[in-house]
Amino acid sequence: MLALIEVTKRFGSRPALDGVSLRVEAGEVLALVGPNGAGKSTLVSIAAGLRRPDSGRVLVDGIDVVADPGATRRRVGLAPQDTSLYEVLTVRENLAFFAELVGLGRRARATRIDELASALRLGSLLDRAAFQLSGGERRRLHTAIAFVHRPRLLLLDEATVGADIETRAALLDVVQEAARDGATALYTTHYLPEVETLHARVGILVDGRMIALGHLDVLIAEHGRCAVELTFDGAPPTVDLGDLPATVDGAVLRVHTPDPARAVPAIISRLGAFATGLRGVEILRPSLDSVFLTLTGRRYAPDGTHVGAA
Repeated sequence: MLALIEVTKRFGSRPALDGVSLRVEAGEVLALVGPNGAGKSTLVSIAAGLRRPDSGRVLVDGIDVVADPGATRRRVGLAPQDTSLYEVLTVRENLAFFAELVGLGRRARATRIDELASALRLGSLLDRAAFQLSGGERRRLHTAIAFVHRPRLLLLDEATVGADIETRAALLDVVQEAARDGATALYTTHYLPEVETLHARVGILVDGRMIALGHLDVLIAEHGRCAVELTFDGAPPTVDLGDLPATVDGAVLRVHTPDPARAVPAIISRLGAFATGLRGVEILRPSLDSVFLTLTGRRYAPDGTHVGAA
């Protein structure tokens, strides 16, 4: 349903995308993760036909996005990161307007609005003006507009950024339901637990390059590692940890071990008097977070930033 073939895009001297290739099949969710500035939003905008690649090809349902943008747009539902609503219109009027734009008749519009209001928990808000909505409510309406014409390809860029728990749950549910109905979703996110909830295939984008692409369980099996992170109130002390490999990352001492639970008592005992400066201990299990750490040498934060260096 979506294919990028050696896509490159530069802004001045900076490569936003550097030879990115991927395929997303019908009924599949591909979660695209990476730090701020990795190129995720650029990739989404190119897939939607809003930007042209400098080189490479983008195909939606086998149709070249650059050669026939009109045909591809009818197949795409886009929810960019920044919400865009008609503020003085009600929730119902916003949905009806966009449904009419894509050619839905009056009866079909009414039916679809009811479906989306139920799925995205907008039922009690249908007659409220958009400017009166909370941040989470705006996010749900913004996403509902992308779903209004039942697109075959959904492009959702940071769909839950700043969202409350209710909004996040509703959005993840509706993405999964769309995939079960055969739609394809490209879903960018800074929240790694969402990827696990969606049971998505994962692409990790860093500095415009796709450094990993595969099913979550495969990536974890190949790259997930266990570690113990000890946070101190200053620079970590120099301690003999025997054969346990360790790295220093600011105030964090990161110890790599296949059995962190057993290693913690041994590590703390070796700290001796230095243990008084210990402020926290965290055990990292094999997960998408640990995959990111293995591949980049850095932890991943919910705001999309790299955290520390291995």
